[in-house]
Amino acid sequence: MSTTTGTAVDTATANDTATTEAAVPERGALRALLPALAEHRAMTVRTCAAALLEQGSLVALVTLAAHTVGTAVIEATAPTSGAVTALVALVVVRALTTWREMDLSHDLAYRVLAALRVRVFDGLARSAPARVAGRRSGDLAATAQADVEALEFFYAHTTAQLLAAGTVFTGGAAVLATLDPWLLAAVLPVAALLAVAPFADARGRAVRGGRTRTAVATLSADTVEVVDGLRELLAFGTLATRRRRLAERGRQVGDAQRAEATWEAVTAAVRDLLIVVAVLGVVAAAAQSTAAGRLHGAWAPAATALALAVLGPVAESARSLSQAVSLRAAAARVGAAVKAPALAPPPTAPRPLPPGPLGVRLHRVRFDYGGGPVLDGVELTVGAGQTLALVGASGAGKSTCAHLLARFWDPSAGQVQLIPAEGDPLDLREVDDAELRRAVALVGQETPLFHGTLAENLRLTAPDADDDLLAETARLCGVDRIAPLSTPVGERGSTLSGGQRARIALARALLAEPRVLILDESTAHLDNASDARLAAALRQEGRTTIVIAHRRATIRRADRIAVLEAGRIAEEGTWEELTGRPDSTLHRSLSHMAP
Repeated sequence: MSTTTGTAVDTATANDTATTEAAVPERGALRALLPALAEHRAMTVRTCAAALLEQGSLVALVTLAAHTVGTAVIEATAPTSGAVTALVALVVVRALTTWREMDLSHDLAYRVLAALRVRVFDGLARSAPARVAGRRSGDLAATAQADVEALEFFYAHTTAQLLAAGTVFTGGAAVLATLDPWLLAAVLPVAALLAVAPFADARGRAVRGGRTRTAVATLSADTVEVVDGLRELLAFGTLATRRRRLAERGRQVGDAQRAEATWEAVTAAVRDLLIVVAVLGVVAAAAQSTAAGRLHGAWAPAATALALAVLGPVAESARSLSQAVSLRAAAARVGAAVKAPALAPPPTAPRPLPPGPLGVRLHRVRFDYGGGPVLDGVELTVGAGQTLALVGASGAGKSTCAHLLARFWDPSAGQVQLIPAEGDPLDLREVDDAELRRAVALVGQETPLFHGTLAENLRLTAPDADDDLLAETARLCGVDRIAPLSTPVGERGSTLSGGQRARIALARALLAEPRVLILDESTAHLDNASDARLAAALRQEGRTTIVIAHRRATIRRADRIAVLEAGRIAEEGTWEELTGRPDSTLHRSLSHMAP
């Protein structure tokens, strides 16, 4: 590996590390996810009741056992049958409620996580492609999987346990105060310290947790990229560089996790020390009260056991709350995905699309990606059943027009309309999304294929398509010449060439029988003969087709041509009209095109 390459990797790593350490998760991210429990109100109540019985039975068990032993020692009498029966019953209740609480809490947590995953995917789909385009696929996978999974601890071990611990401590404190106020005085300061500790170090825990979640997400994103680009990395001899970077990512994850674990070990030791101090205080107070005659001797061990029993859940709740605070980063990432705004919000009063052919119109359309305008007052109309070739230099905004026509975004000004044969034009913002997807299909420059057979990939757009329609569409697009439809294509179509993937994408779009078809350089991988055959197949009567292409033959076959330049339609006409003008802007575009 060259020194320059190594320095670049080191610099990128340092920048990523600095970004990771600077991340501070927002406050309230965990509270924002509490309403998810409302959908499972009955199970939440049962979980809280089981946690209360589980903790309460333990307190009663150890207190009664200590009192029974104390009575037996002081009075030199055997325990009564009632005391023995109560102890046995409490042991059984404790065992059953422990099992039941664990069962209910995890059942509740996994039900919430299942719903949360769907909401995360809904949020990503709602805000796609703009929000998704700005993030790496591995990072998105970490949010949808690892971050959601991390919240299992929050839902299973926090809410019900906090409520139960607070109730049990209140009851135990009342008993201690009844026995002797000095017993309560020995317990209260320690309980207060245990309760306050997670909040006192909340920021530090959130930062450490955020560092871990960011490091894990970065490692996930880098790993996905290396796996996807393995052939290219091997071909160009750069795999060692990427392996070095992955190793560094792994070290960052290990360092972040070690920092969290070390701090948790220290705080656990401090919690244990505080409980020991409280118990010693209770022992001293009990001894003094017994000597002064304020407390029966049998209650001295019982008070000590009671203090230990009520402080245990408080300490455990403090530990759970501390760990939950460290999940704030995961909660913030999940919350952001769930609440992602819709880049194309659904219409409040959708208008139905009339049957029959549809034309399209971009009327004074302006659009930008946050910088300068990409489209600046575009005016373009394509009649129903026409084929339009959209031409222009790279970066002129052709793909942006395609995305606006598919309503991946809404224009910042102007309208994108569907024009029926009869009736008024419909703004895409007035059309229900499901109906729009059935009417308008976009075949992009990339062809996303999924692990499965050719037939399964084709049926993505029309799951109920019969075998005859599937076979006919495959024949029209030449998919049947690739392999039998039952052939697995491999993950992301790894076994197929670019031209084969383009055929599949076209067939998949045609299977949905759209009334408007947009082809964004989707035939670039095809040879001229295949491109011509596909063009003939696409000329279905009544279908409106918009072709973005950089091949002269493809453009020449279109009914009309529109040239996009500087965010506007520079000129429009037929092939003969535009090429017949010596000053036509089309000539500049054609000079850079293949035949």
